[in-house]
Amino acid sequence: MTAELLAGLLAGYSVAIPVGPVGAYLVQLTARTSLRVGAAAALGVATVDGVYAAAAMLGGAALADALSSALGGLRWVSVAVLIAVAARTLWSGLRRPAGQLTGNGSTREFGPARAYATLAGLTAINPGTVIYFVALVVGLRSSGTPSALGQALFVTAVLLASASWQLVLACGGALLGRALTSDRGRRLAALVSGALIGVLALKLALG
Repeated sequence: MTAELLAGLLAGYSVAIPVGPVGAYLVQLTARTSLRVGAAAALGVATVDGVYAAAAMLGGAALADALSSALGGLRWVSVAVLIAVAARTLWSGLRRPAGQLTGNGSTREFGPARAYATLAGLTAINPGTVIYFVALVVGLRSSGTPSALGQALFVTAVLLASASWQLVLACGGALLGRALTSDRGRRLAALVSGALIGVLALKLALG
């Protein structure tokens, strides 16, 4: 069972550590809200990674075919969503201080539940995540099907690895938010983050 556990940790960190548009948005969201909101968003990302890992274990070749056929459409959906996120982030930086807080420590726009759902949705349609799990399905099935306990350990390890890394990103965002205490600093952070997300969306669109 150690092999499945180690494979799950490796898979979880492999998909989580490369910081793409979802990771950039997680850092930016935490910086302008709170660690509580960022932690909820981080768990949204990890939840989708865990669900994909479970589907990879249970779905086999049929899942790989379905994900592959949906990849082209998901790519453009993801581009459109990321452009919308970038535009909203840039607008918030131009319109008012990006970190305007309410009494409970989160922005008027985001609470933990909405942050969780937003980041889970972005992760689910992220082509990079889909491509990774298509490859994972093929690799797992080529080496045989693990036992039920082995599958459970693999999925749990993926979930824990992804959650731990996303929480590291959220903590980084929280530290950034504390460093940018002035209205100008928070506004600048929103503008830089929005521009970065927009560039990543353009890179995805151009392939």
